[in-house]
Amino acid sequence: MTFSSGPGLGLIAAFLVLLIDQITKWWVISVMTPPREIVITPFFNLVMVWNRGISFGLFNNGGANAWFLSAVALAIVVFLGIWLLKTGGRLLPGGLGLVIGGALGNVIDRVFREPRAVADFLDFHWTGYHWPAFNVADAAITVGAAILVYDSLFMGAEKHKNGSLDHEKND
Repeated sequence: MTFSSGPGLGLIAAFLVLLIDQITKWWVISVMTPPREIVITPFFNLVMVWNRGISFGLFNNGGANAWFLSAVALAIVVFLGIWLLKTGGRLLPGGLGLVIGGALGNVIDRVFREPRAVADFLDFHWTGYHWPAFNVADAAITVGAAILVYDSLFMGAEKHKNGSLDHEKND
């Protein structure tokens, strides 16, 4: 397996996202306990927020969510992992790796960190309007999902035109 494309590239992307996500969360939790806000620029702060729900705090219902959301995320990771093992090229495996690494990073938070929630800390704002706080895993999931949508919409026609996916394995 080569690590410059295909499943190897996706695995490297997943590992790097997971590593960076966990290191940044560890640092923020260490520095920001008790929760506080650090102003970095006029439009960006570091804050410490425990998110018990999913993106942007949706379904933030408390303790039982941690196990349910972790199980759903792990099922998605298994599905994406199988997909990753069957794909070639660079774009699609990279996107899959970003989503897998981000999902695993948030699962680790829900399972191993008290209060069974995801640590969010990146706070962007402008003239009083705040984007909900997020973390490296969330950013990786968002970028990875955008890559998957792009690949599906624009690269799918190229794959069908060539009649197979074999050309991807040689990227």
